[in-house]
Amino acid sequence: MTAEISHDRLNDEDYPAYTMGRAAEMLGTTPAFLRALGEAQLITPLRSEGGHRRYSRYQLRIAARARELVDQGTPVDAACRIVIFQDQLDEARRINDELRTSPSGPRPKADV
Repeated sequence: MTAEISHDRLNDEDYPAYTMGRAAEMLGTTPAFLRALGEAQLITPLRSEGGHRRYSRYQLRIAARARELVDQGTPVDAACRIVIFQDQLDEARRINDELRTSPSGPRPKADV
């Protein structure tokens, strides 16, 4: 039973499996960079019982996108906003595509 739970957690994109040090190492950055992403509200790590930051694979992917922009010379705050806007645009496109391809077709606009 315990091995089954551990296996499920390993496959869970949102499970906070990585410490700040390990996350920074995986991204090739510093813990200060991860703290800056938290301050800019791009990612919010979970906290262990001892108060230590823990990151999920999903959060690390987002942090990696921000790091690419920062490496290209974009300030951290701007990189965080860009990543957020990109995600919002992707979600809007997904919803738009879904509505276009739904069996009932696009919904008519409401009269105002």
